[in-house]
Amino acid sequence: MNEQPFDPVLNVDDAPREGGEDAAPWASHWKVLTPHMRAAGGKLGVVQNTLPPGSVGCPFHWHAREDEVFFVLSGRGRLRYGDTTRELRAGDCISCPAGTRVAHQIANPYDEDLVYLAMGPYDPHEVCGYPDSGKVMVRALKSVGRLEKTDYTEGEPNPPLILAPMTDSASEQ
Repeated sequence: MNEQPFDPVLNVDDAPREGGEDAAPWASHWKVLTPHMRAAGGKLGVVQNTLPPGSVGCPFHWHAREDEVFFVLSGRGRLRYGDTTRELRAGDCISCPAGTRVAHQIANPYDEDLVYLAMGPYDPHEVCGYPDSGKVMVRALKSVGRLEKTDYTEGEPNPPLILAPMTDSASEQ
């Protein structure tokens, strides 16, 4: 009989609380409900997010590779999706497909906590765009920043290093 490498059941009360900023507007916190999934080779993750009054979970963004789904458990909120804004309430399920370049953001402008589940994969090669700020996140580079458009060959050595004479040790191989 194969022994399980981890307990596949985690009660939300037992999940450690993690958090962003302490003060609005970025005062969200979350609980990862699938902490062993990636280590076991899984691709799907579920996180319970809580947005206190006056808070936003993350900047307005879109995903190149990761679909996201959100399910509102309690409270009320607001969804910004592309050029639209709409109210959210318990029982609402929000679908944000990857690759559309349609950005999304969830906020809580109300006087009680907004609690929702976020579900999606964790792609190590994800790229996100942030239309409000012009930033880009490249997960494989562990970097968020702004790109500057340049010509394809700008900054490359002239002539290219590969055209330099070969050294004796390199030519012997």
